[in-house]
Amino acid sequence: MGNKFVRAIFPGSFDPITNGHLDVVKRAIGLFDELIIAVGRSPIKNQLFTPAERVEMIVELVGGMPGVVVESFEGLMVEYAARKKADVVLRGLRSLTDVQYEFQLAMTNRAVAGIETIFIMTSEQYGFTSSTLIREIASLGGDLSNLIPPSVQKRLQERFNRLRAEKA
Repeated sequence: MGNKFVRAIFPGSFDPITNGHLDVVKRAIGLFDELIIAVGRSPIKNQLFTPAERVEMIVELVGGMPGVVVESFEGLMVEYAARKKADVVLRGLRSLTDVQYEFQLAMTNRAVAGIETIFIMTSEQYGFTSSTLIREIASLGGDLSNLIPPSVQKRLQERFNRLRAEKA
């Protein structure tokens, strides 16, 4: 990486984190001196886990990885990135649909805040995975063992069991 310290921010809702997210993290850590997994709070999304719960889940999974930091933030990601003095935004790409959306975000982030975006293609086995799909399958009691870590599956099962009990 030369003499310049390079800090990247990997923003997302991570509600919950998936093996696809972890795949991007594992492949990115060698590219940057520091990788901040930035857990955002979306005012327009219904979120299953609180930001603190999501940070806790992610720390359990990446806590031992060198140079990886997990934090939550509110507000605009580019403002958070500026506060953290991030050099680049890291994003994972799953499909052509992602490319169009992420290209628009990357161009907006560059225009608004002057920050560049680096993309990493998700490995093929995770190309269809999304947190929304994971939540839906989990709500119906489906097996997610190939798509999320066991600790995340356990938390999802507990959360949906509690939600079902509250409705009964």
